[in-house]
Amino acid sequence: MSKRIQFARTGGSEVLELVDVAPVEPGQGEVRIANKAVGLNFIDIYFRTGLYPAPAMPSGLGTEGAGVVDAVGEGVTHLNVGDRVAYAQGPLGAYAELHSLPADKVVKLPDFVDFETAAASMLKGLTVQYLLRQTYELKGGETILFHAAAGGVGSIACQWAKSLGVKLIGTVSSKEKADLAMANGAWATINYSEENVIERVRELTNGAMCDVVYDSVGKDTWEMSLDCLKPRGLMVSFGNASGPVDGVNIGILNQKGALYVTRPSLNGYADTRERLEMMCEDFFSMIESGKVRIDIANRYPLAEVGKAQDALQSRKTTGSTILLP
Repeated sequence: MSKRIQFARTGGSEVLELVDVAPVEPGQGEVRIANKAVGLNFIDIYFRTGLYPAPAMPSGLGTEGAGVVDAVGEGVTHLNVGDRVAYAQGPLGAYAELHSLPADKVVKLPDFVDFETAAASMLKGLTVQYLLRQTYELKGGETILFHAAAGGVGSIACQWAKSLGVKLIGTVSSKEKADLAMANGAWATINYSEENVIERVRELTNGAMCDVVYDSVGKDTWEMSLDCLKPRGLMVSFGNASGPVDGVNIGILNQKGALYVTRPSLNGYADTRERLEMMCEDFFSMIESGKVRIDIANRYPLAEVGKAQDALQSRKTTGSTILLP
């Protein structure tokens, strides 16, 4: 038997339970991973609360982890038992000692990336990769606004943007988070608890506003984010921490300056094994060069996942949080 976290109904963190399950043998094209560390992400909370529907109940949870290949299904040729690997996509169920998933979603870890670093950063690092290098290919010299700049994704984005010569303005909720974002390479920060974000962006940019806004907050920041863009700027809505954006009149994009908007996701960019490996190579090279450091600010035993999710949801965390099976 092995242990996993599952939920049989949606709701608060109290619906999560640690259970014993029989190990599942990998099927055609699958591998089974013995997890050494598991990543915690806001999308996990979306599934737990029902914002994103789980495919079946009871359901496992989590899509990110790192460990060792424990078993290989028929037809898998690029992975072998004993390989050090990581993943950020695939079926729910990463919150577990053992997890089976399609081999095409699994990549080998280079020697310079340990299990905890991989579990803390695969989904977040690949998210930053597609945001800064594909959704809008930053060249250097642009000014961007990035919400939640002291979080797991934001901490990586601050460092990556600085390495590209991009001026990243990060929104934060406290002085401590502002200091962290600045230490990670943000050009400036705005404490939205005390400052008017739009007015402060206008001051920082001498009225020019931003080329791109990266918004993982959603409902609460949608219009404010649009107002921080320059004419023909791009709004990248990539999360729903405050709830989904709905009831949008597309004409508002014209009214606010012929703006562009996109709603990307990791699955929309890492949609083939080849693209996934390209993105991983880019991200891993940033770690190897030292241009991106992964801050693992919190570690929880797998059994304390509810406490970990509550801390993340209340925005009390900085950096990345991992679970240890």
